[in-house]
Amino acid sequence: MTGPQSAPEQGSGASAQKHARAYIVAMNSAVRAVRLYPIENAAVQRAIAELVTCADRVREMEGECALRRIGDFLFVNETRLRLSFDNYAAVASLLGLFREAGIGGVTLVGRPDARAWVVLLSFLQSPPLEYPEEERLAQFTERLEQARVTDFELSPPLEEGVREEAELDAKERARQTYVRSLDVTREVITSTRLGKSPGLKRVKRAVQGIVDSILNDSTSLMGLTTLRDFDEYTFVHSVNVCIMSVALGRRLGLTKLQLLDLGLAALLHDLGKSRVPLELLNKRGELDEDERLLLQSHTWQGVLALFGIPGMATRPWRAMSAAYEHHMRTDLSGYPRLVRPRTLSLFSKIIAVTDGFDAATTSRVYQDAPWTPADVLRGMRDNPRLGLDPVVVKAFINLTGIYPVGTVVVLDSFEIALVMTANPDATALSRPLVRILMDERGNPVQDTALVDLTTRDASGQFVRSIIRTEDPHRYGISIGDHFA
Repeated sequence: MTGPQSAPEQGSGASAQKHARAYIVAMNSAVRAVRLYPIENAAVQRAIAELVTCADRVREMEGECALRRIGDFLFVNETRLRLSFDNYAAVASLLGLFREAGIGGVTLVGRPDARAWVVLLSFLQSPPLEYPEEERLAQFTERLEQARVTDFELSPPLEEGVREEAELDAKERARQTYVRSLDVTREVITSTRLGKSPGLKRVKRAVQGIVDSILNDSTSLMGLTTLRDFDEYTFVHSVNVCIMSVALGRRLGLTKLQLLDLGLAALLHDLGKSRVPLELLNKRGELDEDERLLLQSHTWQGVLALFGIPGMATRPWRAMSAAYEHHMRTDLSGYPRLVRPRTLSLFSKIIAVTDGFDAATTSRVYQDAPWTPADVLRGMRDNPRLGLDPVVVKAFINLTGIYPVGTVVVLDSFEIALVMTANPDATALSRPLVRILMDERGNPVQDTALVDLTTRDASGQFVRSIIRTEDPHRYGISIGDHFA
């Protein structure tokens, strides 16, 4: 593509990528600091100072510092951000902020001081949503002028594709699908929290991307469900549940149209939490009875939120059922309490399994140490009091293997390994494909190839076998680093 509206080509220099990534992460950190603390707080001052330093490095290296949003990609000057574990949340967050503000790019035309940065980042978090999307950029620019901030030049968004999806490798397509879904989920939940009615057009496009990715290459996208970000839990959880539900639905033999409906229901299953106060969602310690009932109300609140979506020829009835039923057990206990018997939908049973799995394997504000994936699967299989459908649980175990993606294991060779994917041999559920992280002496191993635990030696014995699972934190292992 050529001309002023063309997408810039991806920067090839590793140094440019490094400085671009640092700038994005620093800006997102500053956004969070400005959101949480008053301007004079030391955390805000440190975050702004780091942002100024990163912007200066980009400008010194390339002569300018421009952050642009083109479709679902972020560019710093001519360098397209490659997604990694340390920047995926920052990319998704800034994409969402820019989109809500109607901004396509921010170029530094001077050297903004701390006050200018705080004004810009504060305005980004309170965009002029009362105006139509196409008018927000002008309103935003006027706000900056009134605040006498002149060091930034704002540009409109470019929605054309950067390059064809076919040109991206499988892992890059999976990363892009994941971040796009995260951005869409944030937009929907934030809109609902603000009392607005979210549209489903972008949500359906995101679900379409997830379904296509699962049908073409489920391994790459399933690996990304190991990503965890504390501040983004609600959004990340919804995307993870959607990915795992679609993969499980495929294992159960659902058609593509059914997978699209299932993905929509899974992505929006916790939409009702947007109507629950944030301080309650993030509360440490035990909830009292009133708080517990308010939290449990997110099931029927989700139905109301979905019912209020305007401009639809047909209501998302299956999504409404899943929002209402995903905390019910197969004996109809759980919540919400029923006044008459009903039959749980298959979608609800699927989402109950994937929702429970992702929640139990994630650290949250009130849960310091999550269970290992293998322990969670064992509990789902062996504990009938959880009220999960045993057929769906069995299908989920067949999908993930006994040791799901992201499980840290100790081998009988005393090596430490990470489960990367289930074994393609359906009869080898206990022998996944792993990557060796540490040798038998505990020394880190770099860039090892995948090891198939079904490999046998000349005598017919397995070369390696799993003897137990381990807590990754004990060894300082960051699971997401190996998948993003």
